[in-house]
Amino acid sequence: MSGEPTAFLYPFIEGDERDSSALVADLAASARAKMEDSCTLRRVTLERCADVVAVAAEAMADRFDRGGRLLAFGNGGSATDADGTVELFRNPPGGRSLPAMSLVENRAVLTALANDVGFDLVFARQIIAQAQSDDIGIGFSTSGDSVNVIRALEEASARGLLTIGLCGYEGGAMAGSDSIDHLVVVRSDSVHRIQEAQDALVFEMWSKVQAVLQERSRL
Repeated sequence: MSGEPTAFLYPFIEGDERDSSALVADLAASARAKMEDSCTLRRVTLERCADVVAVAAEAMADRFDRGGRLLAFGNGGSATDADGTVELFRNPPGGRSLPAMSLVENRAVLTALANDVGFDLVFARQIIAQAQSDDIGIGFSTSGDSVNVIRALEEASARGLLTIGLCGYEGGAMAGSDSIDHLVVVRSDSVHRIQEAQDALVFEMWSKVQAVLQERSRL
């Protein structure tokens, strides 16, 4: 499988492999190792980022209390993370349903903007058209260098939105941006593990937003 585009995932599988029992054992060991790595990274990241997540959640609760919406965006796998985040806030497993919108879900808008103004502006132009100053912009980029995500966060910040960035590695260009109010960095160089940890961070953020809103409703 050395010539296959997915060979890096399972380098121990050779094209002439004939020992199925050994292959299954290697696959199982590989899956266990990946799962252990993922669990460890999620735990370490949640512990390291606990303060920034708590502060971000408090600020998000303020915006929701003022009638704001959550606007989420990202590319590729991060686009699915944006969709998942919106679904979690909009149709939660418990607690209060909160207004949220994915800037990647409307294919007609996305492709029209990509064709007419360029892909670097597909999210920023939607912020211009859709956002209100009480809204929240949350951008996902595993590298931290996604130009269209950074452009959207810059536009959101300029319009008074609360801005949150989730990224990996050492933060990339997002780490140097003055337009991001709360930056959450997953310190890993594996795209797969970064996105798995980001899922855990989003769930923790959502849980804390719900807890803050519930506590305020009692006052």
